[in-house]
Amino acid sequence: MLFFFQAEDGIRDYDVTGVQTCALPISVIDERAFKRITGYIDAAKQSAEAEILTGGGYDDSRGWFIEPSTIVTTNPQYPTMCEEIFGPILTLYVYDPKEWEPTLRLVDETSPYALTGAVFATDRRAIAEASVALTHAAGNFYINDKPTGAVVGQQPFGGSRASGTNDKAGSARSEEHTSELQSRRNLVCRLLLEKKKSTTTDTESH
Repeated sequence: MLFFFQAEDGIRDYDVTGVQTCALPISVIDERAFKRITGYIDAAKQSAEAEILTGGGYDDSRGWFIEPSTIVTTNPQYPTMCEEIFGPILTLYVYDPKEWEPTLRLVDETSPYALTGAVFATDRRAIAEASVALTHAAGNFYINDKPTGAVVGQQPFGGSRASGTNDKAGSARSEEHTSELQSRRNLVCRLLLEKKKSTTTDTESH
């Protein structure tokens, strides 16, 4: 999901003429995933709260191909804003900049998942406020950078909330960079696991 601000003079249009883009259909893993993902697209086509800006097409005549699709919604609680899709669907919600603090709370509370997130801003105060308000809204938090592409084994990459609290791809290096609270949670989980293993071993030995 993405939250965009509404400028005082309206939503600005950007000329992307000449920019090389790739919008080829993407193959998903199987028919079940295809039906689940295209269900979101079909629902958006029928919803009064959503509009498909790009993509929206799909084809299962030979494989399971779905066009990268962009949805804009007037409802910040719209399903594709809250649910994990694991497919080529991006949803946008335009917020009023005068509602900055309520929007931060909205971002923090919209979804039970908290894997990655990013804030783009030129206002240092806004960045500082977002960093505090969204402390636990993402295990991997970026500032003025894309929230994708963590390199396995080379940088911290851990989830939060329903996205998990383990180190994931970042291995032990994650604890050097995650919050103190996250590190404590990881430690508690490992200690409980070790205790469980120890109890199981003692039981089996008897």
